[in-house]
Amino acid sequence: MNKLKRKVLLPVSLCASLVLSVPTVNATETANQVERPNILFILADDLGKEWISAYGAEDIKTPNIDALANQGIRFDNVWSDPQCTPSRVSLITGQYPYRNGWVNHWDTPRWGQGYLDWQQNQSVAKVMKDAGYATAAAGKWQVNDFRIEPEAMTKHGFDDYAMWTGYEAGVPASAERYWDPYIHTKKGSKTYKGEFGEDIFSEFLLNFIKDNKEQPWFAYFAMNLPHAPYISTPHKPELAGKHGSKLDKHKAMVEYADIILAKMIDRLEEMGERENTIIIWTTDNGTNKSLVGTLNGRKVRGGKQKTTENGINSPFIVSSPGLVPTGVVSDTLVDFTDILPTFADLADAKIPSDYKLDGQSFAPYILNAQQDGFRTSILSMGGMNEAEVSEVGIENKFAFRDRVIRDKRYKLFVNATQPLTYEKLVDLQNDPEEKINLINSKDPEIVAAKAALIKVAQAQPKRDNDPKYRKRQALSWDKPVTVKSQEWKH
Repeated sequence: MNKLKRKVLLPVSLCASLVLSVPTVNATETANQVERPNILFILADDLGKEWISAYGAEDIKTPNIDALANQGIRFDNVWSDPQCTPSRVSLITGQYPYRNGWVNHWDTPRWGQGYLDWQQNQSVAKVMKDAGYATAAAGKWQVNDFRIEPEAMTKHGFDDYAMWTGYEAGVPASAERYWDPYIHTKKGSKTYKGEFGEDIFSEFLLNFIKDNKEQPWFAYFAMNLPHAPYISTPHKPELAGKHGSKLDKHKAMVEYADIILAKMIDRLEEMGERENTIIIWTTDNGTNKSLVGTLNGRKVRGGKQKTTENGINSPFIVSSPGLVPTGVVSDTLVDFTDILPTFADLADAKIPSDYKLDGQSFAPYILNAQQDGFRTSILSMGGMNEAEVSEVGIENKFAFRDRVIRDKRYKLFVNATQPLTYEKLVDLQNDPEEKINLINSKDPEIVAAKAALIKVAQAQPKRDNDPKYRKRQALSWDKPVTVKSQEWKH
């Protein structure tokens, strides 16, 4: 693959028209250059680079993900957040956890109390729908309770959907996301006996695409694979029950995610939809900490819930024949807040002028209109099940949560304190395991890099928001009030 640099095929003058304009996003000239692309966004669950062979994983083969990387751009510097809820809400809203409030993980169907409120939060699906796209979602959501909000997905902007409900307190069947999955659609929630969840989700999205070929479409596939529980898959039924180790089952689940990708690409080609479709394949955070893989000769333990690179530096691949350059390995900086403005840019969509957006569009970069993205730094933060309930509602444990900020080489660890203090600075280029602390280095280059990253930290609000949502009726499964609002925070 080509390393980092590539020729610009489109006039650089296009860059001005493609730049994200905050608070309004408009990419009119891009839309005029080519038909507005379809977008298939695939998000795997709990999977780090040490299990993707395109990135140098040595204990597994993922040939279809690898092929997608060879047919597009393989990004090396894309940050998610460390855990499910902050990552997913960041990509949905285009805001960092400190702004949207969902800093900690919160399993709404299990714990009740709060939810992702469509009136309080922007949604990438609403932006795409307003731009004339057909929109669909399948897989994991977990930030609304479909028992009391059965039309939540529609209100978030999706025309159609097939979602695992998440574990609903008091509903044992809802624990199943793989075999005999419990899935919510417009017809309600039920168990699909004898079927495998990812097969249902992929077929649902492919049928939606087939039925909506006459207009641009956006499909969000939030896979459950390869999140625990570790199970057998349709291609390796011999691992069922007590047969096979946790590691064997994990590898089979990753392999099946790879197989699902191949199926979707094949069917898009059969429908004539591949050429004008941008596929993005990524993951929400690192692998479960109980699993260890080999990455480019190093043993790498899963980093879920951690802000080290094994927890947040996610595999991220973008491919579209004729639109996106091929065979590129990129060091461009991207984080999950950039997904909403990028999709808006590609769709020639407008974001409401009063909406505060943290992300920046990387559409000009993937369309080959410029040689790098706009960012000089990215940020990641959040995770852990540390939120509590006060008389006001869900509150995060820390008034100001620790976070990490990086440029293309150096990474700053910011403590959970105000005034700001800093734990360490690492050189990711020469210290991939992040063991050598350069915070007190006198080297002029390091001093300058540290100063630039500290300036980014200083520009952020001194206090994180808590989740914002309208109060609803009390539920029997709501977590109880255990703390006094704000007074309990660290």
